Amino acid sequence: MSGVLGTLKLEPATSRPDLLAAPVTAALEAWPTPALTDRDQVMVAPIDPGLADTAAFCDAYGVRLEESANCVIVAGRRGEVTRYAACVILATTRADVNGIVRRLLDSRKASFAPMDDAVRLTGMEYGGITPIGVPSSWPVLVDARVVATPHVIIGSGVRHSKIAIPGAALAALPGAEVIEGLAREVGAEA
Repeated sequence: MSGVLGTLKLEPATSRPDLLAAPVTAALEAWPTPALTDRDQVMVAPIDPGLADTAAFCDAYGVRLEESANCVIVAGRRGEVTRYAACVILATTRADVNGIVRRLLDSRKASFAPMDDAVRLTGMEYGGITPIGVPSSWPVLVDARVVATPHVIIGSGVRHSKIAIPGAALAALPGAEVIEGLAREVGAEA
């Protein structure tokens, strides 16, 4: 990966902890060696925090939606038990929360986690949540299209930066499982 994707000026994330949430820094420090991607290949770039939302970010920084991934936190309930998962999908898709994700969480009901819960439980900022550094007890469900993407841009745990990483490296995160059809193309019929 070169030092620039779109107009982002990328640097190794390990050299810029000021651009990462604390759980992300800790996850990079514990990055397995050897791994599919060396932790020094996880790159980060500062951005305007007002442009952290996907559409605004892609437009402002010249990154295609097909290169941008979102991490959504889903809460599934069965009785009094709530299970959480981090779902990683391309920005051109929507997670199948009420189908595949609900079944994978063995839940009767699943929905996007409330913002306050997602922020509190991950230790990350809303709009910057990333699968790198989520609680180790959570599954990280990665749509197969993300893994097939050479490089994706994802959150860094904060709104003032973004991470660039090979899509396949997300499949190697602790607790990660690659799921075919985890997400559907926006506008596709169910």
